[in-house]
Amino acid sequence: MKKDEAITHGSIKNYNRKKILNLLMAKRELTKQEIAIKTNISIPTVTTNINELMKEGIIEEAGVADSRGGRKPVIVRFVPDSKFSFGVDINVERAKIALVNLDCKIIEDVEFSIVSIGRIEEIVQKIVKEIELLISKHSIEESKILGIGFSLPGTVNEKKMILELAPNLKMKNINFKQFSNFIKLPFYIENEANAGAIAEYYLSGKKLSNFVFVSITQGVGTGVIINGHLYKGKNQRAGEFGHMVIVPDGKQCNCGRKGCWELYASERALLESYFERTGKVLTIDDFMKLVTEKDTVAIDIWEDYLNYLSIGIENLILGLDPMAVIIGGNIAKWEELIVDSVKQKIFSKESFEGVDDVKILCSKMGEDASLLGAALIPIHKVFG
Repeated sequence: MKKDEAITHGSIKNYNRKKILNLLMAKRELTKQEIAIKTNISIPTVTTNINELMKEGIIEEAGVADSRGGRKPVIVRFVPDSKFSFGVDINVERAKIALVNLDCKIIEDVEFSIVSIGRIEEIVQKIVKEIELLISKHSIEESKILGIGFSLPGTVNEKKMILELAPNLKMKNINFKQFSNFIKLPFYIENEANAGAIAEYYLSGKKLSNFVFVSITQGVGTGVIINGHLYKGKNQRAGEFGHMVIVPDGKQCNCGRKGCWELYASERALLESYFERTGKVLTIDDFMKLVTEKDTVAIDIWEDYLNYLSIGIENLILGLDPMAVIIGGNIAKWEELIVDSVKQKIFSKESFEGVDDVKILCSKMGEDASLLGAALIPIHKVFG
């Protein structure tokens, strides 16, 4: 019985702490009295938590508020630079690392190519070295670092810490627990599209409780937010819509299927189509410049690309009925060339949904959405 009571007391204490801290993170400055009213937590409990948070440096005194009589109430302020987190985003070509504060503001980021690095263990070791350099450069005490979040392209079981399948990386069944011998900080893993969805939910300010985040990189992934929660499914594999077949008996995918959506709607698919037509290797920036300049071949390929992108997005809308579909990745920079065209292709007179039923948006975080979502994971593990 005593053990149960201890667990219950500890749970309540932790809940109160997170509730107070989350309020201060949102409001920045409040008095103890204001915190008690807004959280419905007693003044003594608020005071105890405030004192603990001040000892940790997470909040600080910020003067006194006006008072009609008696002692003026002390204002306490949230300190975003009191703790830090690292986000790591790994894709087919590079690994990118960001040092962020509690506001998920990037203090500094670095990246390096992984093309010539064969084994995942070597990639992770290189990431750890870069993190150590950032810690040293910014003179951060280890006690102030909450951990590292890894964003990975593929099927991820974050509970078991296993990258189950990453076709584009040609990796499967990678147990990240094996890296704990040289990663000395707490660390977590998540699918890159799920990480992007997390960032969109908490950082974008869009206030959407139901949406699908479509991550467009070398592949296509989706993160699904339902009623404010990331939907993972029974086996932690929900959202692998990039491997939804949209062209029966189409192109061969690394996953073993044919005609997967990502073979037609990814950044890589777009550039491969241009190469097949012209023999020229372009970056996405180069290609989109041609589109804006009305290059005939680029326009033709772009139109085909938008058709395939729209087919997949309409399938998501029909299956999930979200408030919005948010397109992320580097390609999201060209919102003016994407959104209206996709809307026109999806919301025809014959469609189930009207043009105002579902928003089609582009992420303002671009290719950093997954990186920032990964950095948020250690913050949420500690602060809820």
